[in-house]
Amino acid sequence: MFIEDENEINGENIEVSNNPFEEKAENEPAEEDNKEDVSNDDDECEKLKAELADLNNKYIRMAADFDNYRKRQAQERESLLKYGAAETMTKLLSVLDTFERAQESLKDIDDVKSVKESYEVAFKQLLDTLKKSGLETIDALGAEFDPNLHEAIAQTPTNEHPDNTVISQMQTGYKLGDRVLRPALVNVALNEE
Repeated sequence: MFIEDENEINGENIEVSNNPFEEKAENEPAEEDNKEDVSNDDDECEKLKAELADLNNKYIRMAADFDNYRKRQAQERESLLKYGAAETMTKLLSVLDTFERAQESLKDIDDVKSVKESYEVAFKQLLDTLKKSGLETIDALGAEFDPNLHEAIAQTPTNEHPDNTVISQMQTGYKLGDRVLRPALVNVALNEE
């Protein structure tokens, strides 16, 4: 039971060669090594493709985020331009109130016709200038009470007007674009029951 040659096991003669340039025998798995190398290359290629797809998705998301940021900045600039004069307009509202009170007091005076005409020209000019800047008056008289546009300072019980209708206006309200600068101070009808 002694093996005379180390290469002879179970009656088979196996040749071992240390020469890497020698061709391997047909029964050796040389093609399997090449297949493993190819499959390793395929696996690596798939990993690289997946990594490329991941990076591409990140790039697309980053581009979309930047586009959204750019649009937000444009909207904020537009809002700033549209409402930037709001503080100035609010300060000028007291001047408009003074003009309105003067206009009311001058209605019955006929002998000072030139003063009345001058005042009306000045008032119209100021109002037109403010309107060109975007100021709008809130027309409250006869409208249904809207808490977004009107501030009720009185309620008058009456059956002459529909319920929640503005029957008189004590102070004019103003808007700049779609933003209310000051609500109209109004008296609202309250049906008697």
